[in-house]
Amino acid sequence: MRTRAIVLLTLSYLVTTASAEEPACPPGTAPHTVAEVLFGRNIGEVPGVSEEAWSRFVDEEITPRFPDGLTVIDSIGQWRNPASGRIVREPGKILRIILTEPTAMPKLAEIAAAYKRRFHQQSVIVMLTRACAVF
Repeated sequence: MRTRAIVLLTLSYLVTTASAEEPACPPGTAPHTVAEVLFGRNIGEVPGVSEEAWSRFVDEEITPRFPDGLTVIDSIGQWRNPASGRIVREPGKILRIILTEPTAMPKLAEIAAAYKRRFHQQSVIVMLTRACAVF
C-alpha cells in the first residue's frame, strides 16, 4: 500500500509540474497528458509473460479502465539485476494512452500494481509527458 501511495503522489507531482509548462499548441490541437507505461515480460531473468497472458491482462485490467482507446507497442529493454550485477535484456510492452479524464492517475497505478502482482515483477515504469493532440 505504501508503494501505491508513493506512485500516486509521484504521478500527481508530475501532472502538476507538467501543467505549469503547458505547450503552445498549433491551432486545432489541445494540450494533453500522455502516459507511457513500460512492462517487462521476463519473470526474473527468464521469459515468462506470453502473448496470450499479456492479451488477457489487457482485456481484464487495462481496457476496463481505459475503454476509449490505447496503443500497445512491442519493445526490447534491459535492466541491471541488483543481485548479480548482470545486464538482462528482455522483451516488453509499452502502453501509450492520452489521458482525457481526471480519474486517470489512480487507474495507471492500479494497472501497474496488478501487473506486478500477476507476473511477479519488481517494477513497472509510468512516464508522463505533455503533447498537443487532436481527436
